[in-house]
Amino acid sequence: MKSASQQLAVLVCGLSLFASLIAGVVYAEEGAGNEPTWAHLSDQQRKVLAPLSAEWDTLRPWQREKMLDIAQDYPKMNAQRQALIQKRLMEWSRMTPFERENARKKYQQYKSLTPEKKQELRNKWLEYQKLPEDKREALRKEQPDIYGREDLEN
Repeated sequence: MKSASQQLAVLVCGLSLFASLIAGVVYAEEGAGNEPTWAHLSDQQRKVLAPLSAEWDTLRPWQREKMLDIAQDYPKMNAQRQALIQKRLMEWSRMTPFERENARKKYQQYKSLTPEKKQELRNKWLEYQKLPEDKREALRKEQPDIYGREDLEN
């Protein structure tokens, strides 16, 4: 038989565990309000973010926030910018997690460049786009890291 102090210790531990579980549930419910599920988005948000519908509920909170910012600004954009956003969302939705991580890294590297270096890269990108498809294919095979699809278009 357990002593009174052992019984008290077990009771205190049990109550602490119960309180922790309750606090976790409350915290999770409060957090869920900050991260809307796909079903909680407005019709306008779902229309803009449709390419991400299948994975929306698995996106990280910061990713959802970024996408919601895009959806909020979308009506203010001209038709050309809206088309570009839709194209990029579609491309992003088709990428593997590995490809997405590489794209993020390349974008961060690009952002850290000087304005002169960014312009130099844009010029090289424009030259590359003017090449015939067979030459571009050869360059991609020779140097896939250099001639991969980069988001250097304005």
